[in-house]
Amino acid sequence: MAHAVTEAKPESPTSGAPKMSQRQVLEALSGLLLGMFVSILAGTVVSTSLPKIISDLKGDQTAYTWVVVATLLATTVTTPIWGKLADLFNRKLLIQLALAIFVVGSALAGFSQDTSMLIGFRVLQGVGAGGLTALSQVIMADIISPRERGKYMGIFGAIMAIGTVGGPLIGGLLTDSIGWRWNFYVGVPFAILAILLLQATLHLPKGARRKVSIDYLGAALIAAGVSVLLIWVSLAGQKGQFDWVSATSFWMVAAAAAALIAAVLVELKVKEPIIPLRLFKNRTFTFSVIASISVGVAMFGTSVFLGQYMQLARGATPTQSGLLTLPMIAGLLVSSVVIGQIISRTGKWKSYMVVGSILLIVGLALMGTIGYDTNFVVLSIYMFVLGSGVGMVMQNLVLIVQNVVSPSEMGAASASVTFFRSLGGTAGVSVLGSVLGTQVANHIADKSHELAEAITKLGPAGATIGKALQSGTIPNVSSLPESVRVIVESSYGQSVAFVFLVAVPLAVITLIAVCLLPNKKLGTKTTIERQYEEDAAASATGHAHSTGLIAAAAAELIDDADALIAGEPLEAAEAQARAGDGGEPQDGRVASIRSIEHR
Repeated sequence: MAHAVTEAKPESPTSGAPKMSQRQVLEALSGLLLGMFVSILAGTVVSTSLPKIISDLKGDQTAYTWVVVATLLATTVTTPIWGKLADLFNRKLLIQLALAIFVVGSALAGFSQDTSMLIGFRVLQGVGAGGLTALSQVIMADIISPRERGKYMGIFGAIMAIGTVGGPLIGGLLTDSIGWRWNFYVGVPFAILAILLLQATLHLPKGARRKVSIDYLGAALIAAGVSVLLIWVSLAGQKGQFDWVSATSFWMVAAAAAALIAAVLVELKVKEPIIPLRLFKNRTFTFSVIASISVGVAMFGTSVFLGQYMQLARGATPTQSGLLTLPMIAGLLVSSVVIGQIISRTGKWKSYMVVGSILLIVGLALMGTIGYDTNFVVLSIYMFVLGSGVGMVMQNLVLIVQNVVSPSEMGAASASVTFFRSLGGTAGVSVLGSVLGTQVANHIADKSHELAEAITKLGPAGATIGKALQSGTIPNVSSLPESVRVIVESSYGQSVAFVFLVAVPLAVITLIAVCLLPNKKLGTKTTIERQYEEDAAASATGHAHSTGLIAAAAAELIDDADALIAGEPLEAAEAQARAGDGGEPQDGRVASIRSIEHR
């Protein structure tokens, strides 16, 4: 007797995934874009004004470096924490909170009376920046697939252009006309508008939420280890501090190493690590992290000291400095927008990132040849090449990681790549800042005879200038007499060029890592759609397993019924049931057999 069991067909894996129209995506992005604009504006508006700010607050090169490092360090440490929080709480509320923290820190920085206060408020600013950095990546992955993301790069490029290009110009104008403190206040009205716009426009589709725990111990150990290491790098060998080879250096390095080793051990054991070390089993993630570290050094480290070069080696005002750095920004924007569109249309990315890595190496090497009197046309070409390389590599490293990791690890993976990029930038600014300070001191020492002659000719005014230069504070170059200014400018020009050369080997590491990345084509599903697909697939597997069990039980019952109808005694059927099950017969099955016999 033939019997057929019909299996229910599960729904299509993505049938339940919510779809957003292009208009809905654009509406959702509007508040996010304004929030990013505020972040970019607040970060770039002070870039051309920092030499003036540090000079007014009587800070030295170490203070200059740490005003930048403080924000980057706080961003680095908090980015993965924000990524974890994104898996637990409302993402819209989180990004609004991050924006509020960011702007409060920025506004308070405007009231700073010395470099210590400024550094402290920049830490608060960095906490908010960590949230904006991590959450913007996660939210974008929620609503835009990797393949389609290039379509929106033009909009992002325009916003970045306004913030990146307008920031230094606005900062320079404010510093030259009203005062540098307004650099920190200018973003407040934009931030309030961004928070309101996010509330009105950002309606994220509901995705799966899993209960997570925050690894506060791991975060604290990472923060402690990285902070101590960076403090050691920035202070060792500096005038009035301690030597590279000294008892202080030994204890600081030992403490940093102990904290970082403990952090690794904690990350291996906790249920929800800040940086899931299992992600390093994925080749794409591992090589993206390596590339991110080195590109972070190149991007943050060199851009920070480019403003110093313009003002201290070329005698430019803050406003002029903003205008003179436009070629690098233009290269970054053009390459990121154009390549983003091409990647979106083709789904292929690797060849463009290899080219970008090569341009990064070439741009840094060319910038390593500059001096205080380099022709501006030549300098503009060098900066454009460097910016093009950064634009083609930086953001795509996050994109390709999001393309391969599980939706449940999207927040942690995106934040981790950004974490290591920020870590590279933080370490780069600290190390390169220390290198710059040492180089400037050495070059001025080499020209001490010329400097002494120039100062002597100035009389009493020269003695005051000499004391200021010996103190290590960053000078206001434009106010120096011509004879002294040329010496200072040439020293800073040579020193900044050396900083760019130091970054070249790191760019080579970026190229190697990019070449080793698996060349996987970009997907066409958003994170939410992929999550629905995974959940539906798991449900379908469970459904098939249950259906199979029911079908097997039904077949056994029918076979027993057939045997009973053929005249076999009930005891034989029960014995067969015991033999098949390895024990007592199932009550339901025997009851069914008895029912059939009775009938």
